Amino acid sequence: MTASAAASPATSPQGEVLLAVNNIEVIYDHVILVLKGVSLALPRGRIVALLGGNGAGKTTTLKAVSNLLASERGEVTKGSIEFKGERIDRLNPSELVKRGVVQVMEGRHCFQHLTVEENLLTGAFTRSASRGEIKADLERVYAFFPRLKVRRASQSGYTSGGEQQMTAIGRALMARPTTILLDEPSMGLAPQVVEEIFEIVRDLNAREGVSFLLAEQNTMVALRYADYGYILENGRIVMDGDAESLRSNQDVKEFYLGLSSAGRKSFRDAKHYRRRKRWLA
Repeated sequence: MTASAAASPATSPQGEVLLAVNNIEVIYDHVILVLKGVSLALPRGRIVALLGGNGAGKTTTLKAVSNLLASERGEVTKGSIEFKGERIDRLNPSELVKRGVVQVMEGRHCFQHLTVEENLLTGAFTRSASRGEIKADLERVYAFFPRLKVRRASQSGYTSGGEQQMTAIGRALMARPTTILLDEPSMGLAPQVVEEIFEIVRDLNAREGVSFLLAEQNTMVALRYADYGYILENGRIVMDGDAESLRSNQDVKEFYLGLSSAGRKSFRDAKHYRRRKRWLA
């Protein structure tokens, strides 16, 4: 585990690197520096978590990978992003989807006026697939999300938050991705539903070999399901390591899980400058 920048993505100890983010810098409106020297690696067939508080830079990192920054007047000004050894930071989002990288946006973005099944079908628009193939893919999605099959004819705007999150992930699967960028999947969901969503993510990873780069504030849940984690703070990676090491790390317990050797501890009591100094030394 490192305490400053992540190890070089090209030398990840977890296997072949599928997605590599190399020392990127992101600026909004030509002025606001949001990410500073961020490097990370997503090995093939793994689940990697981006952890940190609100405003740490998690969503910006995912949007840098999926090339959605331009819609928010942001851009990658330094560094590079590679997928399967080829640079992708200059591709448009639709080209990236065709290569197998799909982002599931924060907030369960569904077409509210469409049915669940119509939402799922929109995920296949980037592919040249026959009706038979699309039908088979629908059944594949329903196998992972049985609840969606029951609600297939329901208007998405009238489904629950958990069902909308499942719809968003299912729609991404219809594009036949090798990599899914999953942004805050637990946001606004009951704990039981969060566990169900993460179990499905682990099942997709194990059975379909889909690699996941997920941004999540719920550190405790994310580290139970991820293989590796990166902690972001103020646009920098301040710590990274395998999930088990991060779960047992005293700093992570104290400042991200709210636990210390003295028991439960409020984040307000944390000496921010002390942990920054300790991690960035």
